[in-house]
Formats: sequence, C-alpha cells, structure tokens
Amino acid sequence: MTTRRTLLGALGATPALTILPAAAQDAAFPNRPIRILLAFAPGGGTDLIARTVASAMQGVLGQPVVVENRPGAGGNIATEAAATSRPDGYTILMGNHGPMSVNVSLFRNMRIDPERALEPIGLVADAPLVVVVGPKSRAQNLRQLLDEVRAANGQATYGSASNGSASHLAAALMLQMAGLRAEHVPFRGAGPALTDVVAGHLDFMITTLPSVVGLIQGGQVRPLAVTGEGRIAVLPEVPPVADTIPGYKATAWYGLLVPRGTPADVQAKLYGALREALANPDVIRRLRDEGAEPSSMDGKAFAELIRWERERWATVIRQANITVD
Repeated sequence: MTTRRTLLGALGATPALTILPAAAQDAAFPNRPIRILLAFAPGGGTDLIARTVASAMQGVLGQPVVVENRPGAGGNIATEAAATSRPDGYTILMGNHGPMSVNVSLFRNMRIDPERALEPIGLVADAPLVVVVGPKSRAQNLRQLLDEVRAANGQATYGSASNGSASHLAAALMLQMAGLRAEHVPFRGAGPALTDVVAGHLDFMITTLPSVVGLIQGGQVRPLAVTGEGRIAVLPEVPPVADTIPGYKATAWYGLLVPRGTPADVQAKLYGALREALANPDVIRRLRDEGAEPSSMDGKAFAELIRWERERWATVIRQANITVD
C-alpha cells in the first residue's frame, strides 16, 4: 500500500516537477554571466575596446559581461574556443579581420572555418591604421614616400608587427596598388618595428594608432596617411591613403560573433545591447580615442564584410607570397 501511495504521489507530482525545469530553461536571457573571448593579450587597444563595450553591454543586459583573453596562433585559439562553445549566447567572440578573414589564407591546418562555425551579431568598430616615417625621412606626404620607394627600385624597407599581421597586409596592399616593390622586415610586435623606424633603419611602417600615438605626439615619427576611407578625429590633419591611391582601404575591424545555432531571439537581444552600448557617448569617445569609429553594421552586413575581406586578402596574400612565421 505504501509503495502504491508513493508511486501515485510521484505521478501526481510529475507535472509540477517538469514545469520547474522548463521555467528555468525559458527564463529571460541572460540569467547568468556572459563572457567575451578575445584573441589578444590584456592591455592593448583591442583589449580596451572589448572591455569598454563589455562594460556598457553589461549595464543593458543586467548581467556581468566578462572579457577573457585567449591570445595565440594568430587569433585561432580564441576563435576555435568560441566556435566550439555551447550555442546559447553566453560565449561571444570579439572577432577581427585576422582570424575571421585572413587566417584561412595563411594557415594550412585550421581546425574550423570561422565563417561557417560562427554567426555575426554586429560590427563594433572599424579602425584605420597609420602610415608613418621616422624623423630622418625627407617624405612630408605619402606621394613623396611612394616616389622614394620607386626610386629605391625594390631596396626600400618597411616593418610590420609580424608576417600576415594587419600592418603587413596593409603595406602589401598599398604597394601592390601603387605598382611598387619594397622589402618587408617582420618583427615580433609593433614596438620593436617602430624602434627601427624611429632610428631610420626602416623607410616606413603602417601600424595601428594605439601602438604609435605616443611616438606621433612626441615627434619621433611623422604620420603621412591613414588607411581608412576618410580622416579620423584623432589625426584630423592627416589625409587618407585613398587621396593618393584611389580605392585603397585597409582597416582593422572588430565585431561580435556567436557559435552557429545560437537562437535568433538571443542573437537579437545581444545585438540590441550592442546598439545601446555603441550609442553611449562615453563609449563613442573612448573608441574614437583609440582611433576606432563605432559601427552601426548589423549581423547580415557584417557577414558580407567578412566574406568580402576574405576574398580580397586572399588575393593580396597570394600575389605577395605571404606566409606565417
């Protein structure tokens, strides 16, 4: 009798027991902390951008949004970790042009195709790079620098943060579009390369603004052009490369992506939080201080950007015979 009563009681309790887990599963997203994986070490410009946006999104979503740095393998480590995470919106990737569009042409043994494994939420910001020369250079503008490179007949030198880095690709594209040749000298990071630019050992370099802004302000390097479509607020007197080489553009961009299969309503909520964050005047100011321009690009347009960048850089990499270290 006890067994029968216990069984009936258990059966009678079943609906209530099933309702609770369902309610927990259907709780409004998010109901626990969210993490943003970042393919760069702490302290750099990209890290600052990610933390600025994360802090603002956290205020909108009502849950902690934590940036987790996963540097290494040209960004492939963080990208793979995000792509293989549970598609529930609680793991986001701050993706950039390297791992999303360039690495497929540089690395032979990538375990995932990021374009297929991840779904774009929206573009966060677009950041042009800067063409700089050292104090010993006679070039006062980009046209004069290109004339000097042409006169050197392939003997001019330029530095970069590494083979296949944004600084390398931006310079390679500029030279290709100008019909010029120069010797590429890769370094382990922008800092050492800029040291050689300042010393006059390298003729020029294209680099990110955060890595060089102090040297520009100190007069140790001279900015000749920026690589976006127009001038930027931080260097309003510096024209774009496109003024000299029509059609040129090479920027570092940053956007949020989630594992493929993440529910549409979750993606919509993340995009809404991103839009609110990027409308915050303090966020706008901090991004522009880093030389980055906040974006309004949604997931669909972001996906098209990734695809277009993938195709164009594949051509540049092939023509310049660029390989990773």
